[in-house]
Amino acid sequence: MELRIAQITDADAIIAFDHIAASEPARVQFIHDQIESSACYVALIDAKVVAYAVLNYKFYDNGWIEMLYVHPQFRRQGIGSALIRHLNNACRTPKLFTSTNQSNFPMQQLLATLEFDRSGIIENLDEGDPELVYFKRLRDNAT
Repeated sequence: MELRIAQITDADAIIAFDHIAASEPARVQFIHDQIESSACYVALIDAKVVAYAVLNYKFYDNGWIEMLYVHPQFRRQGIGSALIRHLNNACRTPKLFTSTNQSNFPMQQLLATLEFDRSGIIENLDEGDPELVYFKRLRDNAT
């Protein structure tokens, strides 16, 4: 498996497996914007993009995994874990945050396995499905 910063040539492959991009032009634009700002990372198997993640610093200037999406045919194979570990190393801040819907049990399990702690809850983003915020301390502030 290869993990790297996404290139603009990866956009079509990402859009092809991200089912939301098929119906929401804003998601397509988001993907392009994140690639252009070097905030998008991809996982490749046999030179094929099979997952992507977005790491930015928009959450109170802390690292924020805004998106993690693994191609449905490649889920439950450790690709999401590998990509998040890669983001742990790439993150420029001592704190890394992310979130997931309360209904997304696989992501909650993944974050627990990777030693993220639940940090809070945000109601009313998706009606009836609260957003759970997670946190991981990557290093002390002094380092």
